[in-house]
Amino acid sequence: MSGCFRGRINKSLGLAVVGVSVAAGGNAFAADLGGDCCGDLEERIAELEATTVRKGNRRLSLEVSGQISEAILFWDDGAESNAYVVTNEGSRTRFSLKGKAKISPDLEAGYRLEIGARSANSKRFTQDNPKGSASDIGLDVRDSHWYVKSKSWGKVSVGRQGSAGNAITEVNLTQTKDFSKYSDVEDIGLGLTLRSAANGNLASNGLSWRRLLGDAGDQPGDGDRRYDGVKYVSPKLGGFEASAFWGNDDYWDVALRYSGLLSGFKIAAGFGYGEQSDGPDTSIECNAKVGGDQKCSQYGGSLSVMHLDTGLFINFGAGEKKDDLLNSVADFSTADDSQMFWAVQGGIEKSFFALGKTTVYGEYYDYQGGANQRRKVDSGDALNSLGADAQIWSTGVNVYGAGIAQGIDKAAMVLYLSYRHVEGDLELRNAGTGVTADAPLEDLDLVLSGAVIKF
Repeated sequence: MSGCFRGRINKSLGLAVVGVSVAAGGNAFAADLGGDCCGDLEERIAELEATTVRKGNRRLSLEVSGQISEAILFWDDGAESNAYVVTNEGSRTRFSLKGKAKISPDLEAGYRLEIGARSANSKRFTQDNPKGSASDIGLDVRDSHWYVKSKSWGKVSVGRQGSAGNAITEVNLTQTKDFSKYSDVEDIGLGLTLRSAANGNLASNGLSWRRLLGDAGDQPGDGDRRYDGVKYVSPKLGGFEASAFWGNDDYWDVALRYSGLLSGFKIAAGFGYGEQSDGPDTSIECNAKVGGDQKCSQYGGSLSVMHLDTGLFINFGAGEKKDDLLNSVADFSTADDSQMFWAVQGGIEKSFFALGKTTVYGEYYDYQGGANQRRKVDSGDALNSLGADAQIWSTGVNVYGAGIAQGIDKAAMVLYLSYRHVEGDLELRNAGTGVTADAPLEDLDLVLSGAVIKF
């Protein structure tokens, strides 16, 4: 081996190997080298370097990851049915850049930038719009934060990120977390407009199924990832991990999580508490506003247990939210100011085939909500039988579902098929007379089939 060749290999071994592989073939490449092998090799490596994505510096690592999550969603609202191709909001398409660097044996610094992508929004499309509004599709920032982490003292991060209670009601040890959240049911098809069972017409004010789950459609007790803020996460101790978060505009929450093994069972759990106040830019959207402000509090948690030998599992989540200002609003002094839900999912997940794990499951979701001061149902709406503008006095949603998923380990892929039947309750009230009436709603059926492939 010549001196120049050996020196060049020592300088850039990885690029040289890739350069040889990318060339027109091993034998042809060797023949093309001619007499000046080093000069030709350096020229080819220089070309490869010019087309290679490189880090801005060598001090921090760079990891690129993500997933593609697209599906076909069939829906039937009692009078109309159709099928749309959607991005599955249960765990949507995204790509992530993250990295870290050691400062000392105990201390590291790092970053995370994650961008979400939607071609069509599975929780905001309607009967007349298969994609959702323009603001619902395209790219958006899910994470953009830096952190400093100590093995002894924990981790502090600053920027856009999930709050301490983010997904606290969705703890899940199975594949269903990638496509069918048992508690966050709004993600699949609940942007569809409500249809009256009395006259067959759609709600003319566009009131959707997800708006029956509080004003924002989020689950009571769950945090979010739409905040810019500061978060602290403690070191793990005996499987437990505590966290606290404060974010714009005056939202804060705390959470405690656990993961571990016990007597042949794998267990994961979490519980959180949070409050929102003083501001319109909110995640746990309160149902009342007074002078432009709002104030509500919530708590929630979940538990996921799997028996390692049999693959039998159960997931359970619940939460409650209380709106502290609702009863101070005119005509709402006697209204129910709380929202609550519980959900359960159970089944079996086991490697029956060499392809990967198979998951078979059933699920049930129950939500009961109080009044909503921020929305009304006009007198001429298809849902309104009171003959005058009406207040939303109470709501309810029940979901029955089942599904099957098959993991394909060699492709880092999960294929799935799921079914949900959705029933709803909507009580309206005439503020002038105090008379209430139930709006009969058509049931909704949803069939989702798709895949998540990770990279």
